[in-house]
Amino acid sequence: MNAPAVASAPGKLLLAGEYAVLEPGRPAVVMAVDRYVTVTAGPPEHAEVELVTDLLDHPVGLRRGPHGLAVCDERDAGHLAGVLVHLAAVVDTVDRLCAESGRGRVPVRLTVCSDLHQHGVKVGLGSSGAVTVAAVRALGDYLGIPLSGEERFRLGMLAGVTVDAGPSGADLAAATWRSLVLYRSPDRDALLGRLRAHGVLETLNAPWPGLSVRILPVPAGVSVHPGWTGRAASTSARIGRLRRTGWRGGDDHRRFLSDSERITTQMAEAVRRDEAPALLAAVRDARLLLGELDRRTGLGISTPLLTALCRTAREAGGEAKPSGAGGGDCGIALLPAGVSVEGLHRRWTEAGIVPLALRPCAPHGSPQIPSDVPYTPAPRTIR
Repeated sequence: MNAPAVASAPGKLLLAGEYAVLEPGRPAVVMAVDRYVTVTAGPPEHAEVELVTDLLDHPVGLRRGPHGLAVCDERDAGHLAGVLVHLAAVVDTVDRLCAESGRGRVPVRLTVCSDLHQHGVKVGLGSSGAVTVAAVRALGDYLGIPLSGEERFRLGMLAGVTVDAGPSGADLAAATWRSLVLYRSPDRDALLGRLRAHGVLETLNAPWPGLSVRILPVPAGVSVHPGWTGRAASTSARIGRLRRTGWRGGDDHRRFLSDSERITTQMAEAVRRDEAPALLAAVRDARLLLGELDRRTGLGISTPLLTALCRTAREAGGEAKPSGAGGGDCGIALLPAGVSVEGLHRRWTEAGIVPLALRPCAPHGSPQIPSDVPYTPAPRTIR
């Protein structure tokens, strides 16, 4: 019997590049933060595959079949959502990898504990990406499959696209490299097509055009302060709504992508140089760009609480913006070094915004990529 394996992965905050990063090769700046999802892989008690989360009062049992995983009890079909659907996708993807590599499939229980929720509600810190990365690592360790950081990221991405090819994978990058990163996304629709046509192993090792990960230093000239609106928001739902607007491909879309590229690149350079005024200006520009996108598409990115979060941060001497798709979840404020955060937190609390005690996550257990060298993963063949 294999020894249980435990792995954790951090959540994330998006500093710039929302929506633009959905397009292959377009950048985002994303920060890993010190709240984690922990996944334990071990032997199951009853079913061939068991998924357990602290958000559900019983295990969900799955059976392996010719077409992948299926629930043992149809009453559990509705529970295969949220983190559990991502756990199941990881198991199914690794199952296919094992079959293609000549390895046998092993019964397994994956148990999840998440710090990325408040009172059972997600706060917008990338819980899906974190649970995917943690599950890939825990399951790989449990099965005795040596996986590099690049391979964990790629397997996580392949599992993710089988659930939804829309999200960019920025949360996966932050969770894998546990750092502040400048991330450019691959073409997820192309990955899904290749995965279906050629399998996991071939897709894992193929070139992924557009993908790039650059590790950035955590700036010392500003402090980072997230606030939670108390309302969960669906990134996938907003991505779907954006696609249905017909906005993509038009002149407004092209200008948005160009402006986002400029702002995100300026932010990454300000971070690299630790230039607080330039970094705050980039946060301001990123917020204004999201506001313009919201006005043109009606996505509902901004909410009264996110507006209040940003306004009070500016009044405190900093800058702020929604983090991620908007419509709820989190906003993020940056204050210059030396500026007290107590007044900002007091105003947030009075407005119904919950300050989150988070810090940038220090890299740990991941490849150390020089901050000034672009990095494109190139995984080894798995045997």
